Amino acid sequence: MAAKFKKSYRFAVFSSSMITVALTLFVSVFFYLKNTFDWFFVLLFFVVCFTLSFVLIQVRVERFIYKRVKKIYDDVSLLDVTTLRRGQVTTDMNTLTKEVERFAASKKLEIESLKIREEYRKEFMGNVAHELKTPLFTTQGYILTLLDGAMKDKSVRKKYLKRAAAAVERLVYLVSDLDMISKLEVGDLNLRYEYFDMVVLVKDTFELLEMKASKKNITLTTDMDYTEPISVNADRERIQQLLTNLIVNSIKYGKQDGTTEISIENLIQNKVIVRVTDNGEGIAKEHIPRLFERFYRVDKSGSRREGGSGLGLSIVKHIIEAHDEKIYVESDFGVGSEFSFTLEKAEELPKTGTVETPLVE
Repeated sequence: MAAKFKKSYRFAVFSSSMITVALTLFVSVFFYLKNTFDWFFVLLFFVVCFTLSFVLIQVRVERFIYKRVKKIYDDVSLLDVTTLRRGQVTTDMNTLTKEVERFAASKKLEIESLKIREEYRKEFMGNVAHELKTPLFTTQGYILTLLDGAMKDKSVRKKYLKRAAAAVERLVYLVSDLDMISKLEVGDLNLRYEYFDMVVLVKDTFELLEMKASKKNITLTTDMDYTEPISVNADRERIQQLLTNLIVNSIKYGKQDGTTEISIENLIQNKVIVRVTDNGEGIAKEHIPRLFERFYRVDKSGSRREGGSGLGLSIVKHIIEAHDEKIYVESDFGVGSEFSFTLEKAEELPKTGTVETPLVE
C-alpha cells in the first residue's frame, strides 16, 4: 500500500515537500531574526503548509491530466470511455496505459484480419469473374455469329442456339449456387428440421441422377439392401442437395464403368454416418485441406470439361455445419475417394412434426 501511495502521489509529495521546506526555512529565519522563534509554531506551520500544498497540487494535477486524457478518449472514439475514471487515470495512469495497449492490440488483429479478407475478396472476385465470363462470352459469340448471318442456315441456327442455351444454363446454375452459398454464410436461410427415412432419400437421389451416371456407365448402389428405415432428424431438402452434390462430384471424377456406393451406419447411440464412396480418380493429399474452399479445383481442365460451378463441396460443408454435424474426407490418388457426414438419428418416424430453426454459421 505504501509503495502504491508513493508511486501514485510521488509528484505531489515531492513538490509539496520542496515548497514546505522552503517556506518553513523562510519563516524560521524571519522569526529567528525577530528573536521570537517558536518551535511549536514552526512545526504547526510545516504540517499545515505541507497539507495545503499537497492537496492543491494533487487536485490541480488530477484536473490537468484528466481533462487531457478525457480529450484523448473523446477524440479517439474507439477507446472505451466508460472505463475511464478520474482517480484511476490521475494517480498511476495504469488505466490509460492498459486501455491504449488493448486498443493497439485489437487494431493490430483487425488490420491483419482485414488484410486476409482483402486477399480473400480479391481471389473470390477473380474466381467469380472467371467463372461468369466463360458462359457469357460463349453465349455472346454464338448469338453474334447468328446475327451475322448464320441464322439463315437452319441446321447451324439450331446447333448454335442449343450451345447458347447450354451456356446460359451453366450461368444460371452458377448464379443459383452463388446465391445459395451467400445465404448459407450470412445465415439468411432457415433449416426446416423434420424426421425422414434416409434410405428413401438415397433411393430418390439415385433416381434423379441415374441418367447422368449412365453416360459414364457408373453404377449407383448401396452397400447392402436396407429393409428397415433409418430415420434422421434434419432438413430433408438440404440433405438431398448435399447428397446430390457429393454423388455428382463422384460421377464427374469417376472412372468409366465405375461405381458410386452409399452406406448408412450407426455411429453412436444418437448419430448415423452416411458414406459416399467411389473408385474414381482419387484426390492427392495436398489438395484435401482445401477441397471445401469456394472455386477450389483439383483439376481445372477436367472440371472445365465436366462443367459445374466449383461451389458444390463448399455448399456441402456449409449445410453440414449448419446442422452442427461433421464431414470427413478420405482419398487415395488413383484409387478413389470417400466423403462421409454425420446426422442426428431419430428412434422412429413420427407422423408429423417439423421445426424451423434459423441457420447459424
